[in-house]
Amino acid sequence: MNERDKLNEIWISRWNERYRDVVFAYGEDPNEYLKEELEKLPIGKILFPAEGEGRNAVYAAQLGWDVSAFDISQEGKNKAIQLAEKKGVTIDYQVGLLEDLNFESEQFDAIALIYAHFPANIKSAYHQKLNSLLKKGGTIIFESFSKKHLAYVMANENVGGPKDIDSLFSIDEIKADFPQYTIIELVEQDVELSEGLYHNGTGSVIRFVGEKQ
Repeated sequence: MNERDKLNEIWISRWNERYRDVVFAYGEDPNEYLKEELEKLPIGKILFPAEGEGRNAVYAAQLGWDVSAFDISQEGKNKAIQLAEKKGVTIDYQVGLLEDLNFESEQFDAIALIYAHFPANIKSAYHQKLNSLLKKGGTIIFESFSKKHLAYVMANENVGGPKDIDSLFSIDEIKADFPQYTIIELVEQDVELSEGLYHNGTGSVIRFVGEKQ
């Protein structure tokens, strides 16, 4: 097994362990910022990368979106399908690494990156790949922890999030990763999180909504 495969195996094992519990790690309710922003968009095809247990994808499906999602965790998919059945909707959920999945160029009207903290060494490359999957005129909705969040998680582990600065985000990084976008909103701000077992307390996030040119 090469070094890349070893790292992937560690990553997959970590998230399968988190999602194996009966309780939903981040709750069954959608992220508040996602809810606010989806209300502003015409319904179409949307992709949820690193979607975990499906709370956001299922919510979008309830609104009428044609929903695709992916994650490296089979346990996450199992929970997402369970939640979708509970809510009476269907979602297309794939398990695997983005580069191994069969998404098509300009397939989606929107992509929602909600706490999609990919490993630091691939996060920018993944953003560029995801950009290719979005139609011109399509929308990115993004909320993830900022580099300032490191101080918050060190003070309160219950708020969750990565503990290495390179996996966290800055406004400059978002501008660099999504250069061909009209910025509708791009801010760093403190928020109060109450999402399931692992997002509880004050955190610092980057919020970004952009329209692809």
